[in-house]
Amino acid sequence: MAVNRDNKLKTEKSQRDYALVCAARDNGDEQAYAKLMSYYKDTLYLMLLRMCGNADDADDMTMETFRKAFCQLELYVPTNAFSTWLFSIGANTFIDHVRKNRINTISIDSAKDDDESPSMIHRMPASTPNPEEAIISVQRAEQLREVVKQLSPKYRSVIELRYYQELSYEEMSERLNLPLGTIKVHLLRAKQLLADILRNIQDQI
Repeated sequence: MAVNRDNKLKTEKSQRDYALVCAARDNGDEQAYAKLMSYYKDTLYLMLLRMCGNADDADDMTMETFRKAFCQLELYVPTNAFSTWLFSIGANTFIDHVRKNRINTISIDSAKDDDESPSMIHRMPASTPNPEEAIISVQRAEQLREVVKQLSPKYRSVIELRYYQELSYEEMSERLNLPLGTIKVHLLRAKQLLADILRNIQDQI
């Protein structure tokens, strides 16, 4: 497939992603969809986990982000990296999630109080951040690293190898000399612990 290299696709990674986007968009190539998801699912999940502090919500928003992205691939213009475009959709998905919860909260409270009552105002969530603010908060990688340091060594190591060094499960298994199944269990538990820490931090704000 011929890939347009005149759209500021400076890196091999950008060119690879654009080739996959073209294959998925123009030919419905299921393998192209799967590869794009495999490249960015974990990083997107960690971004959304940092935003919401809830592992289940982060999982749901990760899948919703890919659904939205794959349904509108024709809108992707390769002047920016595919990952930048994808994470922007992820940030907006988070914003939609917050707004939906805010509306639900208002709806529930309205059944008990008048809209202008003090108790109603007290229970309304804080104003929703815009996507730019959400992206900026996620990019504060050092803050997240400090949170990761609170994990025990065995859980911290799998987070760092998977998300910071971007190793595959097989590479992690070899590096840590642990069975593949153990690696997956440790990573799942580490993400749950990380979500708990982030949730506690948010509760204290």
